[in-house]
Order: sequence, then C-alpha cells, then structure tokens
Amino acid sequence: MPVMADRSPALRIITSAARESLKPLGLAQRGRSRVWIDDHGWWLGVVEFAPPRTAGSGLHVGAMWLWHDVDHLAFHAETARTGPELFRAEDQFTPLALELGRRAAAEVTVLREKFPALADVARYLTARPLRRGFLWESFDAGIAAALVGDTDTARDLFERVLREDALAPWMVEAQEKARELHVIAADHDAVTAWVARAVDSCRSKLGLDPVLLAIS
Repeated sequence: MPVMADRSPALRIITSAARESLKPLGLAQRGRSRVWIDDHGWWLGVVEFAPPRTAGSGLHVGAMWLWHDVDHLAFHAETARTGPELFRAEDQFTPLALELGRRAAAEVTVLREKFPALADVARYLTARPLRRGFLWESFDAGIAAALVGDTDTARDLFERVLREDALAPWMVEAQEKARELHVIAADHDAVTAWVARAVDSCRSKLGLDPVLLAIS
C-alpha cells in the first residue's frame, strides 16, 4: 500500500475528520497520508481513507500481522471496506468525512475487541474455512497455532502451505518459511524467537519504532 501525500481539499477535510475520531484512540497518521495505524507491537490496526479516481474518500480497515516481514502496509484481516464518498464541495463533503471518521473509530474498536490477545487471534485464524489457493491464510493460522502451543494444528497448516503449487517467487519464499516453521513447530521458544525476529524486521522496514515484544 503506497503512502502518498496530496494537498487536495478532500484530503484536508478527511484528515481533520480522522484526527477528530482517531487521535483520541491513540492512532497515528502515516506522515501526511490517508493512512492511520493502531500499533499493537506484533500487529497493526490499519485504517486507510482510500482515495477514489476522483476527489473524495472511501474507508478500508483491517489488521496486519507483522510476522509477514514486508516493507508495506497490508490488510490480512478486514473489518470494513466502504465505497467512496465523492467530493463535490466542502460543505457537501465535510459531514460525509466526519461520518467516515466515526465509522473508522468504530471499526478500530471492533478490531481491538476482536483481537485483545494472541489466543483470540489464533482462534480466529484457525477457525476460518481453509481455501485452496489462499496460501497466506494457512500460513498465518499455522504461525498463530504454533505460538499458542497447538503443534499438531500448526504442522497441518504448514503442510497445507507446502502442498500449494508455487507459481511465483513469493510463494516459493512463503513455502521456505513454512518448511522452517514446520520443523520447529513443537519448540515454542524457537517459534516465538522466529516471529520476534520477523516482527522486528518488519517494524524497521515500515519505519516504526522498535518495541520490546510481548507476543501474548
């Protein structure tokens, strides 16, 4: 997800609305962009006031698991995706932006209540129906299961990742990670250390401050 800045009236209005709704919850704006983050150490709540092709704003809210160790923000578990509200004039768009800000705050609260601890994330990820071709779903669920000590489930999920046809370099890389995790799945300390290294690397790539991780 690119983090870009513009100086349009729509951005100014949506930024003001976001500040009103999200700053009191402790979220931080990414520079001067339309993206706000709710930092939980090993995962992020991500709010994007996605721009349409013309002026205005939509809304996209979800969670990102930082064990993916990537240099861009992503949505790994979505709670909301709202179509764009178009900007025609400041007095027309302002109440729409305020409502988007309130909706964003409500969805951030939903995420916080849904994922208060690792065990809740693990239950959510392992309960989802598994879909062939959705490699990351099995990968994420496998990591969460291993972190909470459910070794058999973790290994089954990593094996699902390994059975996928690796049709692109990123899939090969994902399978290499899954193979490594499959080997250490029964060693809770080793899995935790693997995840901590990945999270620390991801935070660095995203320009987030280092934290003393408590993956629990």
